[in-house]
Amino acid sequence: MTITLAVANQKGGVAKTTSVASIGAALAELGERVLLVDLDPQACLTFSLGIDPEDLEVSVHHVLTKGLSPTEVILQTDEGVDLLPSTIELARAEADLLTRTGREHAVKTALELADDLDYDWVLLDCPPSLGVLTVAALTAADGVLIPLQCETLSHRGVGQLLDTVHDVRRFTNRGLEVWGVLPTLYDGRTIHARTVLETISDTYDLEVIEPPIPKTIKFAEAPARGRSILATSRSSKGAAAYREVAASLLKRAGLKREGG
Repeated sequence: MTITLAVANQKGGVAKTTSVASIGAALAELGERVLLVDLDPQACLTFSLGIDPEDLEVSVHHVLTKGLSPTEVILQTDEGVDLLPSTIELARAEADLLTRTGREHAVKTALELADDLDYDWVLLDCPPSLGVLTVAALTAADGVLIPLQCETLSHRGVGQLLDTVHDVRRFTNRGLEVWGVLPTLYDGRTIHARTVLETISDTYDLEVIEPPIPKTIKFAEAPARGRSILATSRSSKGAAAYREVAASLLKRAGLKREGG
């Protein structure tokens, strides 16, 4: 049974793409078969895994709007995960999909074409907006993980995202679950960051995925080398934190699979 997890927050700069790449790599280390899907026209996930979007002739755009099979687009990466890459063309897909009937199901339909590849996990890197691509990702997902920077201003968009999740549950995906908030860019030395972390679960009545991901320059260095932090700085605190998060998600997935 494939678990599809959307990683979403319409606020940029919350380490969303870093989280997708790092959790994906950590799950692959644990022997899981993982597909990452870049749904952001900025193609940061694609670039950070060592692939230049400008060199690609086909991408997720062609899968969503032209009916191309994902198997013709999926690339293997050095992280041990597969990638459905993005390019700037995806910005046009958003406009194309707006006029289509059933646009909310575009990602779900595309992933169903890749069913025979038998992935254990599909991680969807959503764009920093609540537009049609994010709604389509939530419609395709079993769960949503919300990366949240440990500062007060980051909270402001979470309520809107949860409203969107509520709408998706009502209209297109009744089974969508919020798996929790993943605190990122955490600086435990500051009282402010610790206070924000303590108030997250109370404010939104959401599970907080532990441990918080620490703020470290190692994360900025990794994409420049086309790898995740698990490859570029294996023993760093950041890599260790993402390994713990992946193990926690794997445990939850095991319970979900047992429960059917």
